Amino acid sequence: MADKRRFDLFAAFVTQHFPAAQRAFDIAGGMGKLNAALTTRGLDVLTFDKRWKHDDVQYAQRLFTLAEPCACDVVVGMHPDGATRIIVEYAHKHRVGFAIVPCCSDNGMPYKPWMRHLAELGTSLGLEVAEHALPMIGRARVLVGRPSLREPSPRDQ
Repeated sequence: MADKRRFDLFAAFVTQHFPAAQRAFDIAGGMGKLNAALTTRGLDVLTFDKRWKHDDVQYAQRLFTLAEPCACDVVVGMHPDGATRIIVEYAHKHRVGFAIVPCCSDNGMPYKPWMRHLAELGTSLGLEVAEHALPMIGRARVLVGRPSLREPSPRDQ
């Protein structure tokens, strides 16, 4: 059973780890619960998901792709299922941070190897990746990635 506090706990985590972030993309955000929790903490959030039924939040009813213009400071996903890998790749491509709470892999890989794979993917793309845990029941491991300070952001060029 999912922890009912998960959206608030993750939103608090995101704002703590990305205090300068003003705008966030919430990927595969379902009905928009994480969006609402982040919005109450002062972020401007756009949720991407194909659901037709959702909360009254900023919502893009479509799949999220690497071609999405970057209008965010951080990309997040709470149990984003098949969209997990693209969050890491998007963060790399657009030189923004990411925070994800993976649940299941998009390739049938067991959970622990999937977590290692995602961390290694981020690292191989030049992101600085760390793992944390949320104080909740269920899949609670968080991967956080930041652009390496060694490479300039496309926004700085």
